[in-house]
Amino acid sequence: MAGGGFAVDTPTTGGFDGKLTLSILVTCIVAATSGLLFGYDIGISGGVTTMVPFLEKFFPDILRKAAGTEVNMYCVYDSQILTLFTSSLYLAGLVSSLLASRVTTAIGRRNTIMLGGAVFLAGGAINGGSENITMLILGRILLGFGVGFTNQAAPLYLSEIAPPKWRGAFNTGFQFFLGVGVVAAGCINYATAKHTWGWRLSLGLAVVPAAVMTIGAFLITDTPSSLVERGKIDQARKALRKVRGSTIDVEPELEELIKWSEIAKSVEQEPFKTIFERQYRPHLVLAFAIPFFQQLTGINIVAFYSPNLFQSVGLGHDAALLSAIILGLVNLASILISTGIVDRFGRRFLFITGGIMMFVCQIAVSAVLAAVTGVHGTKDISKGNAILVLVLLCLYAAGFGWSWGPLTWLIPSEIFPLKIRTTGQSIAVAVQFITVFILSQTFLTMLCHFKFAAFLFYAGWIAVMTFFVLFFLPETKGIPLESMYTIWDKHWFWRRFVKGEDGQDNLP
Repeated sequence: MAGGGFAVDTPTTGGFDGKLTLSILVTCIVAATSGLLFGYDIGISGGVTTMVPFLEKFFPDILRKAAGTEVNMYCVYDSQILTLFTSSLYLAGLVSSLLASRVTTAIGRRNTIMLGGAVFLAGGAINGGSENITMLILGRILLGFGVGFTNQAAPLYLSEIAPPKWRGAFNTGFQFFLGVGVVAAGCINYATAKHTWGWRLSLGLAVVPAAVMTIGAFLITDTPSSLVERGKIDQARKALRKVRGSTIDVEPELEELIKWSEIAKSVEQEPFKTIFERQYRPHLVLAFAIPFFQQLTGINIVAFYSPNLFQSVGLGHDAALLSAIILGLVNLASILISTGIVDRFGRRFLFITGGIMMFVCQIAVSAVLAAVTGVHGTKDISKGNAILVLVLLCLYAAGFGWSWGPLTWLIPSEIFPLKIRTTGQSIAVAVQFITVFILSQTFLTMLCHFKFAAFLFYAGWIAVMTFFVLFFLPETKGIPLESMYTIWDKHWFWRRFVKGEDGQDNLP
């Protein structure tokens, strides 16, 4: 038991590990490329909104404000229409992620990933050819629908198909490719920024990750759990043999999946009602809390607006875009660290160490900005201090990259029993989208009014979420999905919700 009475390390029971085959590696890599879509969009949006030709065409007021004689560095990019361009995607993602629960159950995880890729591709094409704000927002909405489907289905796919022993490592692949998307977008923005048509290329190239993922999805099988859930037993058997290895007897695992599927189907109640029952209170709280807290680390806000932020603090346009690339590379490297150790040290260790590191960095960024730009943010910041801000934000991105980045996708996808798994994942993704929508719609205004204290705001939330993990998150490493119910009745707090219920109630 880790952390005194606050976590439970449950031994692996009933696991069907199989071998680490080439097939499982290829399958998980293809599914994880879904993260490219979300990552590319996060990275491209912030860079495009600093390109002068893009601002001239769609947001000329920002250029007039930037040319003002007395400019508060925190308020240059405070525009509700500009933030609507960014945040409309997340409102659309919220809607589609709630629909995705039924879609994923009906057509399977793989087909949902393909559907999301096709819709995202259409949105990227419209954005690249935009002639007015209406086309721009329409494209963003389609991108949002695509991301909503893939963000719901891909983490589920990875958790269900990966062997329990390596589930954490494989699931972090989604966040890794999300990071690759951010870095690729940053490089493209840097290369296209000097051209009048550069913003069109940056937005239009969103079709590339969508095409890569959609074509790749044709080459992989659906998860055995999803196939069994839809009554395709023979296909599930073939899928298990493919991903576990031809020398492994897959019948015991298949029988286990069939058993839990039958239990799930015996529950006639609507999943969205079932998930609110008392014995699923721990799952539901974590499905809300984990994605909500992830966004309150401030990471997506830093990623969206890092070019604007670095340009505001004096690095200049090219240096600002380059700084955003550096930030993305640091995040990517830290995700690789997480992949290597998540199944060895566990989820809680990464959450807590990452939280401490992010907290310290946010406090430091706030202190530097307060000291060198003044309380009102009107003093010029030297290049040396701007670089110091960049270094602190890189350390912050590293802390996020091995903790709240990959683990936010992993935890909700592995804690729910089969009968409410797609519903639980949909809720987690929806919470993430609505939180990031509100934050992206308000961040630039908050930065304008809070100034350096905006970073203290996020530091406070990071402290809260780190204590939440310490006290309320059980350890899930190495536990098969079918045995995950065992963690709740051994937890100091959550056992009061699952104890006293019928012994079968909280089973998959």
